[in-house]
Amino acid sequence: MAAQPAQRLLAVVTLVVIVTVAAAAIVAFGALSNSRNVQSFGTVKTVNVGVYWDNDCTNATSTVNWGTLEPGAAKNFTIYVKNEGSVAVVLSMSTENWNPASASSYITLSWNRESHALSHGSVVQAVLTLSVSSEISGITNFSFDIIITGTEST
Repeated sequence: MAAQPAQRLLAVVTLVVIVTVAAAAIVAFGALSNSRNVQSFGTVKTVNVGVYWDNDCTNATSTVNWGTLEPGAAKNFTIYVKNEGSVAVVLSMSTENWNPASASSYITLSWNRESHALSHGSVVQAVLTLSVSSEISGITNFSFDIIITGTEST
């Protein structure tokens, strides 16, 4: 039975050695840790167009008052579109929110810059043309939104 205490002692010593070696390994790996800061920079692509009354782009356009138009008439407004994003764009224009909705059947808006490519920072003069059909009737007042869009050119 004297062998049992010796075996227990050997088991305890072995366990202590294993725990000590494991703790030393954890400390050693932790002590060998290192970190680096890596700088990062770049450019985020943005698509943004501004609409202005003047070529210097200091007077932003928020409304267009077409005034009174006769059936069969057309009226022009000159605006300036600036590419305020960081990539070249292709311009397009659309309308929405017609009031009354039937006005869109008799009144059309066009412009001379559809599909025009506009590089970053560039400004282009655009002419909006509102045309009223000679067949219009029952509409005395109207409103609608003009949407000018710049889509990244590929």
